[in-house]
Amino acid sequence: MNNKIKDEATDLLFKAILSLKNEEECYNFFEDLCTVPELKAMSQRIVVAKMLTDKKVYSDIVSKTGASTATISRVNRSLIYGSDGYEMVFGRIFDEKEDKAEDK
Repeated sequence: MNNKIKDEATDLLFKAILSLKNEEECYNFFEDLCTVPELKAMSQRIVVAKMLTDKKVYSDIVSKTGASTATISRVNRSLIYGSDGYEMVFGRIFDEKEDKAEDK
């Protein structure tokens, strides 16, 4: 666990996020919580992480996302040295889609 961010306020934030039941609730909550640029920055980072996981090159990532090479490098460091949060989430959301496609 990352002790740099662990505190009561962050615990409350995460409990609030975990209480959300669907995308519409997420949109409503995050629209209240974040500015548009903050939300766009987080969205951009997760797209960058997915593209890096898919072995895309920096130039393709810059072209598709508009992210700076500094942002791409920071996300890449998180993928290499981080707590595997991106990997966990991608495994869950993309395995879930594959499971649903197989059920059809």
